[in-house]
Amino acid sequence: MKRKDVGAMGVGAMIVFIAMVLVAGIAAAVLIQTANRLEIQAMQTGEQTKAEVATGVHVLDIEGQYGYRVMNIGGDISAGGIWNNQSRIHNLTITIAPRAGSMDVDLSTLVIEISNSSTKCILNYSGTANYATAVSNSGVFATSAFSLKVYQFGVIELEDADGSSDGSTPVINRGDKVMLCVNLSACFWGLEERCDVWGQVIPEEGSPGFFAFRTPPSYTDIVYDLY
Repeated sequence: MKRKDVGAMGVGAMIVFIAMVLVAGIAAAVLIQTANRLEIQAMQTGEQTKAEVATGVHVLDIEGQYGYRVMNIGGDISAGGIWNNQSRIHNLTITIAPRAGSMDVDLSTLVIEISNSSTKCILNYSGTANYATAVSNSGVFATSAFSLKVYQFGVIELEDADGSSDGSTPVINRGDKVMLCVNLSACFWGLEERCDVWGQVIPEEGSPGFFAFRTPPSYTDIVYDLY
């Protein structure tokens, strides 16, 4: 075999080798890029799943008040109104707390669904004007948190050791407890005796808090523990 023929075979082999290296490099780059994307997506999915599973609110207690205060023309309950219509429960408090391991829960994005078995209402946070950090001397149901318009809920702060929650940024976290105040006059014009009520407190993300109760067969007191 001539010397020049041997050199030509070596160049051809080198070209094939370089082509194989380039193809392998491109394939490796595609695999690495795909693996990175899958890793990022897996991390995001894991965080979202953890937040969805662990985050949420727990309904601790529900209380109702028999009677209501006179409403103004604008739909607000007058703070100085007189008690009348002693035939139904018109004010309701839903005490909630974050679930164990829950992330922060923003009450401004929280929604309350409540139904009296014939009508269903959706309630949203009313704002700073209906956020109370202290209970009135006249009782829980006499606070400004009940000066609500139609389809809104107020908030009474019960526990907030780290000061994470206020009227403009109502955010609760571990150890915090709040009362959500509902004006049933605006929803169903109050709850009659033997009325089946159900609903849920739905945070922006995570598990909602469910509740269901039946009102007493007769009203003989002012305040009732319903749940």
